[in-house]
Parts: sequence; structure tokens; C-alpha cells
Amino acid sequence: MFPIRDDNPTFLTPYTTYGVIALNVLAWAFLQGFGSDPALARSLCNLALIPGEMLHTVAAGTQIPLGPNTVCVLGDANTWHTAVTSMFMHGSWMHIIGNMWFLWVFGDNVEDAMGSVRFAIFYIVCGLAAAALQVFADPTSAIPMVGASGAIGGVMGAYILLYPRVNVHMLLFLGFFVTTFAMPALFMLGYWFAVQLISGLASASSSGGGVAFWAHVGGFVTGAALVYLFRKPELLARHPNHGWNKRDNQSRAWRKINRRW
Repeated sequence: MFPIRDDNPTFLTPYTTYGVIALNVLAWAFLQGFGSDPALARSLCNLALIPGEMLHTVAAGTQIPLGPNTVCVLGDANTWHTAVTSMFMHGSWMHIIGNMWFLWVFGDNVEDAMGSVRFAIFYIVCGLAAAALQVFADPTSAIPMVGASGAIGGVMGAYILLYPRVNVHMLLFLGFFVTTFAMPALFMLGYWFAVQLISGLASASSSGGGVAFWAHVGGFVTGAALVYLFRKPELLARHPNHGWNKRDNQSRAWRKINRRW
């Protein structure tokens, strides 16, 4: 299942959502060479979060293969800045496209309830919390961690509490058959979180690379925990779909709202 849009209007121009997407795309282009080596490998070595290097639980000089002809040598310098830079790095085209699409679908409405400045702070805090939980879950890992999905998990954690009844339209692939259907955000995002949590528990004994499930869990929980601190009630109050107040009979004013997909 893949979300394609939601039935939720926006009132403010989501400058932060646009800006975050732009920064990720620019980083993918100019720092990661659109996913081509050696730029991609260099960005993973220098800008990704490597728990073992950050906490010095892996010896300096350890070599990490990042490709057939590329090796990253871990240093002993302070790398705490990578908790932020790693949020804007990605590992593949599908990785960045998937993350930016989720942010595009859910980010504007969460920003609409907070305002652009608060949302920017909220996004970074969720990303840092996501990184912290992943590091805590595997503090000796020498695997580079990149991606905006932890911070976007925070956005989805906020969305599920702000707009639980809003319909999210999904694209469903069943072999050669493709269809669409709509389901409330409560179920769609609840299902996503359950998958991340179960997958994180299942991967606890794995030492290989893969998806940073605990970062997703950490971001989601942080977003849900902090949403009422960051929201602006006066902005949220004008939303016809906030909380459980979903309007089934749409008014003329509702139809006039500019709905950005």
C-alpha cells in the first residue's frame, strides 16, 4: 500500500514542507551525485550517522565497505553533527522519492496546525529523537544511517492525532492488479507504525544493514507526544477535520478551499 493523497484542506502555504523537500533534493543532487559513486559513498561516509563512530564504540580506523571500490575509514573526531546531516541524505532513488512523497502528503496539514516556524523546529526535534532511539538500539553499529524517514515518522505521529478520521487514498498492488481505496488516517498510519514496531523487534538480533525501524518508531512516538505542545489551537480550530470532528456533509465553504495534493 502506498498513500497518494488525503482528503484534507490546507489554509497556509506550507513553506517549511516545501523547503525541507527542496533541501533533500538539493543534497541528493549536489552532495550525493544523484546516487552515483563516488559522491554517494563519500556522502555516506562523511554525513551519515554511524552510531559506533559517534559514540566511539567502534575503534578508529575501522574500515567499512560502501561499494565495490569504496571503503569508509572511521575516525575518532566528534561526529554529533551527523544526527542532523543524516536527515537530508538518502541511499537510493526509491528511498528519497518515497520519503519526500510521504512528507508531501502529510506534512502540509501538520504544518497547517503549527505554522511554518514551529513545524520546522518540530521536524528537526523528531528527526533527532528518531536518530537517538536508533543509536540506543544498536550503539556499536558501524552501518551508516541516512534518511528523512525518522523525522517524517514524527510528522505522521502528529497527523494521526490531529486528523484521525481524514481519509487517506491508497494505491494497492495485487500482482498485476492495481486499485485504489480510501481509509481513515487512524488505520493507515496505525498500520504503518505497527509494521515498524514489529519489524524493529524482529530485527533486534540482526547485525546486518537494512531499514532503521527504530528510527521510524522513535520519530512517530516523539511526534505524537509533542504535537499538542507545538500545535496552535487557533490554526487547528478552523480545520473542518481536526480531531474527531470530520464533516460528512461538506459545505459550500469547504468546496471552495484550495486543496493541494
